[in-house]
Amino acid sequence: MTLADLIAGAERRLLTAGVAFGHGTSNARDEAIWLVLWRLGLPLDADLDALATTEVDDAGARAVDELITRRIETRRPAAYLTGEAWLQGVPFHVDERVIVPRSFIAELIADGGFDAWLSEDTREVLDLCTGNGSLAVLAAMAWPDVRVTGADISPDALDVARLNVQRHGLQERITLVRSDGLAACPGPWDLILCNPPYVNATSMAALPPEYRAEPEIALSGNMDGGADGMDFIRRFLADAPARLSPHGVIVLEIGNEREHFERAFPGLAAVWLPTSAGDDQVLLITAEALGLFFA
Repeated sequence: MTLADLIAGAERRLLTAGVAFGHGTSNARDEAIWLVLWRLGLPLDADLDALATTEVDDAGARAVDELITRRIETRRPAAYLTGEAWLQGVPFHVDERVIVPRSFIAELIADGGFDAWLSEDTREVLDLCTGNGSLAVLAAMAWPDVRVTGADISPDALDVARLNVQRHGLQERITLVRSDGLAACPGPWDLILCNPPYVNATSMAALPPEYRAEPEIALSGNMDGGADGMDFIRRFLADAPARLSPHGVIVLEIGNEREHFERAFPGLAAVWLPTSAGDDQVLLITAEALGLFFA
């Protein structure tokens, strides 16, 4: 059996099974390629055209078949099966202790999407709800002169983040802190990156099993008893003015919850940042705008 045959067969099986995507891939073809190449020990950026007719032995074909079966039967995200996820071309360890990283803030960091709001005085950066530490790592890579703190309420998540900080040799520049929101993060911060739990109650109830496999605390924005997904964000933004430097900014991801956000914070001056998913996924708030809102 050729590599192309294996990939095509895996794609058909994933499509037929109706698995959900969104944890590193958006379609059956890309996920089939990822799983097949990983299982066979081939580079994920391999030239598929050049390798299409490569023969795969029976043992390799069986290993691929078993992996695809696990993906279908368990409905676990592919990243949990491979133990790795990529964000902006950078590899990160991932497992069930953390949400699979997929933040659009990552592309904004890489593309300089909010550099205009930073300055030569930007030194202290907080990645709140750091999860596996991917945004903290990307921030440290993008801005060599800053000090980064990654904070999360979950000790398990911080254990995974520590693996990724060490993997990329950034122990001297990234500090990891356990914190419930900003409680253990007094600042002052020049930049706060935050991809918080924000999914509303209706959307949580409709999530497919792949998303249910992730820690609920990293997804549900209703842990304080609300329903609009804004519970964490309300506490965070209320605490933030006292913890931002005068020139500080917040870059906040809210996914598909713009309507709920604007209803929860009417009149808050926010700048919506364009991403590959549109201009309603990530917003920027200045310390000045936040101070005026909570004055």
